[in-house]
Amino acid sequence: MPGANSVTSNQETLHKDLEEVVRKYARTTFLRPIADHTREAFAEVKTFVEKFYGKNGDPGTASGVTNAIRDGAPGANAETAPQAVILDSGCGTGESTIHIARRFPGIPVIGIDKSCARLNKAGNPSQTAGEEVPANAFWIRAELLDFWRLALEHVKAGKWTIPYHAVYYPNPWPKQSEATRRFHMHPIFPTLLALGETIELRTNWEIYAREFAEAARIVFEENAINETAAHLEVQPQITCESFDPSAPETAFERKYKEARQELWRVLVALPQ
Repeated sequence: MPGANSVTSNQETLHKDLEEVVRKYARTTFLRPIADHTREAFAEVKTFVEKFYGKNGDPGTASGVTNAIRDGAPGANAETAPQAVILDSGCGTGESTIHIARRFPGIPVIGIDKSCARLNKAGNPSQTAGEEVPANAFWIRAELLDFWRLALEHVKAGKWTIPYHAVYYPNPWPKQSEATRRFHMHPIFPTLLALGETIELRTNWEIYAREFAEAARIVFEENAINETAAHLEVQPQITCESFDPSAPETAFERKYKEARQELWRVLVALPQ
């Protein structure tokens, strides 16, 4: 990986069309056909989750997961029913999946990325520091937008609950003309918000973090999301802050920290 450069953009504040675009998509449903290869990948994930709980016993209930995420407490236990699943979306080479899996050893952690080349590096010795890959870590190649919709179907059907969803260092698409490729200005955003009890975004671009937080506020204000997730009638706690990771969890995060860049994170957490 080359040296970490700061984000450069012709945009100096929140995008001028942010509210208009987010409100429009909060009132619509994303209907693009789901790719067959992602359906196949999702079937593999379902099998892994079922086998994990079959081997380790039934999941309980997880009231402490959100606090553990906020506080950074290691080894948080899952107590969520019916089947708790954690997502690491855009996991790249999968290093973050290992860290998350160690934090939540009782929950399957699914690392998802569209790049076969990146996923081929998942679980290598440089990531595990000589330890075994956690038994609850699993990687799959899939299109995120399609995978999220399939996961939401499982959540709505009461088969899964997602206590934590990591979205670490997505492509910021920094040009103003590319803004609608950002997750929070795309039709998929209401689905992303409906998926998890706690979503954590990490980025090295302050504007992206502040846009993501504001877009989340707008979607919940619109209440259109309640058409796909009735439990989201409650208002979430949304925080946007700079942070300094003591132990970086991705190659990008390590490079950014070494370059002394300011890092940002957004937490969107439903009340427990």
